[in-house]
Amino acid sequence: QVQLVESGGGLVQPGGSLRLSCAASGSIFSIYGMGWFRQAPGKERELVATIHSGGSTTYADSVKGRFTISRDSAKNMVYLQMNSLKSEDTAVYYCKGVLKPRRNSDSEVYWGQGTQVTVSS
Repeated sequence: QVQLVESGGGLVQPGGSLRLSCAASGSIFSIYGMGWFRQAPGKERELVATIHSGGSTTYADSVKGRFTISRDSAKNMVYLQMNSLKSEDTAVYYCKGVLKPRRNSDSEVYWGQGTQVTVSS
């Protein structure tokens, strides 16, 4: 069983910073990529940033230059450093992993339970 667990959310003032962490645990043979998505009230879930097994990254235009995704492959961890936060960044942030649980399995998608980020004065 694979689990993704996020941490690091909270309340921060506009212009502030937060660092989210996502730990992948359980039966993991290989990880193709991991990413962060977010969902604000009344809106659809949207991509924030992804990082692939080769290290390439992608970002939503709205967070480019402010957010940085990184990973620790040895620990199956992915991070999201969020700087210059704005009120519109307020959302539940979800970690997503695309991985193979076993050598002979197909790739599967896993989601964490989400962590709330609130940007408000």
